Amino acid sequence: MNNSSKEMPDDKGYFGEYGGQIIPPPLIDIMNDIDTAYKEIIQTKEFQDELQQLNADYVGRPSPIYFAKRLSSEVGGARIFLKREDLNHTGAHKINHCIGEALLAKYMGKTKVLAETGAGQHGVALATACALVGLDCEIHMGEIDIKKEHPNVTKMKILGCKIISVTRGTKTLKDAVDSAFEEYLKDPVNFFYAIGSVVGPHPFPKIVRDFQSIVGREAREQFLAKENKLPDTLIACVGGGCNAIGLFTAFLDDASVKMIGVEPAGKGLDTNDHAATLTLGTKGTIHGFECYTLQDNEGNPLPVYSIASGLDYPGVGPQHCHLKDIKRVSYEAIDDKECLDAFMKLSRLEGIIPALESAHAVAYAMKIAKDMSGDQTILVNLSGRGDKDADFVADYLGL
Repeated sequence: MNNSSKEMPDDKGYFGEYGGQIIPPPLIDIMNDIDTAYKEIIQTKEFQDELQQLNADYVGRPSPIYFAKRLSSEVGGARIFLKREDLNHTGAHKINHCIGEALLAKYMGKTKVLAETGAGQHGVALATACALVGLDCEIHMGEIDIKKEHPNVTKMKILGCKIISVTRGTKTLKDAVDSAFEEYLKDPVNFFYAIGSVVGPHPFPKIVRDFQSIVGREAREQFLAKENKLPDTLIACVGGGCNAIGLFTAFLDDASVKMIGVEPAGKGLDTNDHAATLTLGTKGTIHGFECYTLQDNEGNPLPVYSIASGLDYPGVGPQHCHLKDIKRVSYEAIDDKECLDAFMKLSRLEGIIPALESAHAVAYAMKIAKDMSGDQTILVNLSGRGDKDADFVADYLGL
């Protein structure tokens, strides 16, 4: 890991002004115990050997980098490359940290793993990892997302996961996080909370970041081998922000590489139906940490919306907040219409059906590529495949 990453977070879990442990004092001791165990366990040869073997032989790493020739030709300008995290076992980047978290829970002697999920990719990946290591798994998912993402719900059930339908509030991701964390607090000694992104109280943003950073380490080496240079621009979608941090981390010290995180503008930034936290949010507290949030005047999280269930979160990872403030990463927004256009273009020009989350990043790459020169390159983290979204999109577009 490069020097910039090693310096963050500090010993209290802060990335600049963001992060920390905004939780009751008894929970701070529990979180610190997890941090201590994590630091000790990941240094052991036994853990590293098992993790590397599973990444190679089970997940299917390294995932390839693919030049989207027909899409690039259609758009014009820069050449667009895809880091194919959609080809991982379970179909998304989520397996990267789920394998790590499930192994960590096993090494810590936990009996059950709990988590939230929005689009269902984290839920499927965690249910898969728990089946692999022999731990009970319980996933909390909003009622709306359960209906929208039924293929992933079915997979979780087949894998032996207990699914809790969350019917309160907006019935989506934010409420699923609340529900799962409340269940975790009933027995934090024996339960392990495997958070699904680089959010939550310290040490979770660090743990998930570290397991996801394999994406960027691979991509950096692969792109140099393929193009004999680094990409000019990196693009990844941002909800909580784990796939983006996974790609960005290995390039943080490369000043020549521009990085762009893409948020959901939903039905428009001038409406209430979006989840553009970094674009329109202000500093606040959510789920035990400080970050940019979409909040009302009293500091309560606002309802958020995205056509992509995995992006409708009113907060964002604390490291992203810091990277925005120091201007190392720029954050932009793509609306539903642009997302769906990219979804269909990538499907029909390259034969790759992306997740709606990932389609936000593809859409922004298409938007800027045409104004770049032909010798410039864009690398998009294609964080997941669109099996889960295909029926929804077909119905939505009347296909």
